[in-house]
Amino acid sequence: MEVPKGSDFRTAQLPVWIEARGDAVFLALHVQPGARRTAVIGMHGNRLKIAVGSPPADGRANAALLEFLARRLNVAKSALELASGAGSREKRVAVRASLSPSQIVAALHDG
Repeated sequence: MEVPKGSDFRTAQLPVWIEARGDAVFLALHVQPGARRTAVIGMHGNRLKIAVGSPPADGRANAALLEFLARRLNVAKSALELASGAGSREKRVAVRASLSPSQIVAALHDG
């Protein structure tokens, strides 16, 4: 996530990979399955890149992604939905929780 030098990322304009629509906040992600560890890597085009330690077989990488996001956002896994991209690296995840887009950005930026 690129933030101008000297500004606070929590008050900066929201990044292009996050969009609030209706009752959900959507995350545009690029997922790299089969990585050494599961972690937020940075930007990949207009998407947030997340490496996932699970292989892409049998939906294990998707499950690991949702578990990772639930832990990072401190929400129940049921508050997350894979909205699109189940068989692709390009995914959209819907977050239906009482978190603002800026809180989500902060949770995925820290640590």
